[in-house]
Amino acid sequence: MEAFVSALNSVLWSTPVIYILLGVGLVFSILTRFLQVRHLKEMVKLMFQGKSSEAGVSSFQALAIALSGRVGTGNIAGVASAIFYGGPGAVFWMWAIAFIGASSAYVESTLAQIYKTKEGGQYRGGPAYYIEKGMGVKWFAVLFAIAALIAMAVLMPGVQSNSIAAGIDNAFGISPIVTGIIVVLLIGFIIFGGVKRIANAAQVIVPFMALGYILISLIIVLMNITELPGVIALIFRSAFGADQVFGGLLGMAIAWGVKRGVYSNEAGQGTGPHPAAAAEVSHPAKQGLVQAFSVYIDTLFVCSATAFMILFTGMYNTTSGGDDGPMLVENLAGVEVGPGFTQAAIDSVLPGFGAGFVAIALFFFAFTTIMAYYYIAETNVSYLMRGRTSPIAINALRIVLLLTTFYGATNEAALAWALGDTGLGIMVWLNIIAIVILAKPALVALKDYEAQKKLGKDPVFDPKPLGIKNADFWEKDYKPVSQELNQTVNK
Repeated sequence: MEAFVSALNSVLWSTPVIYILLGVGLVFSILTRFLQVRHLKEMVKLMFQGKSSEAGVSSFQALAIALSGRVGTGNIAGVASAIFYGGPGAVFWMWAIAFIGASSAYVESTLAQIYKTKEGGQYRGGPAYYIEKGMGVKWFAVLFAIAALIAMAVLMPGVQSNSIAAGIDNAFGISPIVTGIIVVLLIGFIIFGGVKRIANAAQVIVPFMALGYILISLIIVLMNITELPGVIALIFRSAFGADQVFGGLLGMAIAWGVKRGVYSNEAGQGTGPHPAAAAEVSHPAKQGLVQAFSVYIDTLFVCSATAFMILFTGMYNTTSGGDDGPMLVENLAGVEVGPGFTQAAIDSVLPGFGAGFVAIALFFFAFTTIMAYYYIAETNVSYLMRGRTSPIAINALRIVLLLTTFYGATNEAALAWALGDTGLGIMVWLNIIAIVILAKPALVALKDYEAQKKLGKDPVFDPKPLGIKNADFWEKDYKPVSQELNQTVNK
């Protein structure tokens, strides 16, 4: 099984794919005139605007659900693996894919808003919806929905639960079986409560967990502040093959930095558009910009927090040739690549604190990611069933996700990560093709948003004058707040 999955991943994550991801993000950055820089202030402001409705969630709740998916075990274990296989230079390439990937996140999330629908009293949208409506290729949309359903419900939850169980076992000696049962019960309580319960849980847990983690990293950095110039120089030298020790890892630095960066921030992967479509906004570009900023939060803040803790304390290993190759750096003899790097980094400064803190951080990070996986899977079930409500199908989905979550918690990490890479790779391939073909409506929406802002308006979206077809929700169902108020008064 592992051999087959490894062979498949070698195709899905081959070198050309890595450069395609970088290239697509760069092209979108150029076409949007680097919106990730120009609209940085607007992104932050929009995060806290808008309110939830019966059909949709607020911009902040949509951001929180998206961050639930983005901020996961990849922010701890993924960063460690990038440094292990690609050296410190991989951190730079994680930053690079986050910076240019923010434009990809804008495009896919704006498309999700443009082509969203209202099904069962809730907003639904995502790649399957914009592929069918924007491209008019239904079989391709169905293929993505099936791939996303398998990835989110079967292949990827195990990565998250495995990290939770390993961290808890290492810190507190609690059996993975016990941890798996507890995680399943808690996840079950939330996902059986529906989208609103997921949104409410995410908007409380996500800010708490991210800020707490970043705060600890700042303490570690400040206590080792004299290392700052050397660490920054090491990252940049290693990123371009100029470091004496890590110079031979240039290709691995790029490959692992991009792969783990995409795994963590999910820009272009097709996951972020699902919660983006659920936001109650007056213009698709609003949520597109918010989701672009979520990539920054994930990688530039949370992933950087992990990388700095590891590099500032020197608590890492780097291989020169895969898992069994000779070590270029071996500061943690016998420590398996993963959360152990971060635990050792914290313990080196705050003795006895690292294992427990990382275990708790992993629990919150991975737990909320499994919540997001469920939401994405449910959205694709809804698409495949054409919006028909089927309690049997939804409950079956919930049970499958809970079973795979428990399975991942009680099995080997290597297979869990390999399956996660497979699920991610399939989704990335399909979604990147779609957003490259469909980019124009998202770019038009950005120009329209900017034009209305220049006139001092709060932008409202009307697809017809812009030549955007099949945006049915905005043509038929959407009513600006002022119009809704007038109708209420008239009644």
